[in-house]
Amino acid sequence: MVTRGALGVLLLLHLASDQKNSATMHEESRQPCKGLINANRFDDFSLEDTAKCFSACAQSGNESCNLGNLQRYWLNYEIHLVEKSLTETVNMSFLKALVKNINTNISEDLHFSLTPSQVPKQVTEDEHRHPDRVRLPRSLFGSLQGSRPMVRLAITILNVGSGNVFKGPRLSLEDDSSVLNNHVVGLSLGHINVTGLAEPLEITFSHQHQPPNVTLSCVFWDVTKGSSGDWASRGCSTDVGVNGTICRCDHLTFFALLLRPILDQVTVKALTRISQAGCGTSMIFLAFTVVLYAFLRFSQQRLNSEDVPKIHVALSVSLFLLNLAFFINVGHGLKGSDAACWARGAVFHYFLLCAFTWMSLEAFHLYLLVIKVFNTYFGHYFLKLSLVGWGLPALIVIGAGSANSYGPYAIRDEKNTATLELCWFCEKTAISALYVTVHGYFLITFLFSAVVLGLVALKIFTLSSATAGKEKRQHWKGVLTLLGLSSLVGVTWGLAILTPLGLSTTYVFALFTSLQGVFIFCWFVVLYFPSRSTVTSSSGTARADQVLTVSHE
Repeated sequence: MVTRGALGVLLLLHLASDQKNSATMHEESRQPCKGLINANRFDDFSLEDTAKCFSACAQSGNESCNLGNLQRYWLNYEIHLVEKSLTETVNMSFLKALVKNINTNISEDLHFSLTPSQVPKQVTEDEHRHPDRVRLPRSLFGSLQGSRPMVRLAITILNVGSGNVFKGPRLSLEDDSSVLNNHVVGLSLGHINVTGLAEPLEITFSHQHQPPNVTLSCVFWDVTKGSSGDWASRGCSTDVGVNGTICRCDHLTFFALLLRPILDQVTVKALTRISQAGCGTSMIFLAFTVVLYAFLRFSQQRLNSEDVPKIHVALSVSLFLLNLAFFINVGHGLKGSDAACWARGAVFHYFLLCAFTWMSLEAFHLYLLVIKVFNTYFGHYFLKLSLVGWGLPALIVIGAGSANSYGPYAIRDEKNTATLELCWFCEKTAISALYVTVHGYFLITFLFSAVVLGLVALKIFTLSSATAGKEKRQHWKGVLTLLGLSSLVGVTWGLAILTPLGLSTTYVFALFTSLQGVFIFCWFVVLYFPSRSTVTSSSGTARADQVLTVSHE
């Protein structure tokens, strides 16, 4: 009986083990991005299943993705095309490939087109000038002539998407570095290792004219670097043209053209000094704005019940603290403990979001004041605005901080040397948080403010047309009013969208955003210290901003 009981227990344990193994295998089958379930499987279904990881593995630290296995899969696929596959062409949405037998005793160079939307094809000497192309020197095949009369060549164009596959540690996604068009070109002779070519092969990547602060570099995928490989430029040279770049390399593998925005040491110092000078000036004028408001509040009791100046002052305080946080962050660099760096990054992020939020609240108040006009009473209006203006950024920073997003950040030049170090979002580990909580948040607030300002402009100039006969200078007053309102809603921050056009727009952006406090002070003075003639003939918007209020405390 004891023996039978022991056998029963062993049988149950065996069944449980089989169920566990089956569950584990089933779990892996639902996670193709670990690179195990489809390893060494190169049918159409496995290729498409693995290609889904190009978009699925877009977030750093994704536990369901094994980048090393995925990258190894595509390298092995190219070997599979040469060694085992009978396929001559592959035409899939993410993959174009040509496999061709080449006689090693050729008498001229070989040329192939590399149009991303088409399967690569061999072209003749006369028609080889395609925008994207590769030239393989005859010496490459001649060096193999003694060992074999024929070799099999695979040429692939792989769209790796915008995720982390084939990006590697060298490619910093958070500073907008990228693989050109997310396309990788593969050249392979299977297990034949081709290195140290006396005459390099040439790959031409076509592209639009790039701004001067973007560097282009030809790279290849080096499987020996790191735990999962990385891009390297050893053995490759880069010849940058206006509409295309020629890469010359002395070996066969996967190739790509990297685009990386750069700021050299001189430019970074110049921009930093401009920003520091502008921010210092703004802090002085923002402090004047707060002091002026306090003086007017005691000298003119009517300001006690108005929300317009309170909103202006709240924006001034947020910008003052943002400039102060900027000075502290840039001045300290990465000095101090990790906790101190984390705190500086979080504080800088918080006041940046506060500034964005108060600028959008200025736009919201402007909408109620000028566009909606009627039925705009809200109890405890300024208190509610304050909860949004100071509370919403706090919630976002708490969320980002709980994900450990803050830490060392560096701006690097073309030699990968740090030109500026500060505490901000961690490099490599907080890409999503940076894009969502800074870029995305700014874009939403800026677009809202721009739309409101556009509606106000339409109303101002419609009013100007109606009163043109009464006052000839009404049009210019409307323009000046819009300029003043632009400083409140942060239109100058929109210049950030134009910075990829070149260094000139970067300098303009740094100058105007850092001087926003000066513009706000001038607007505040114009509103509350108008001349007698200005009071009687001011534009409708400025007049409304002086007199009307939306709340009653």
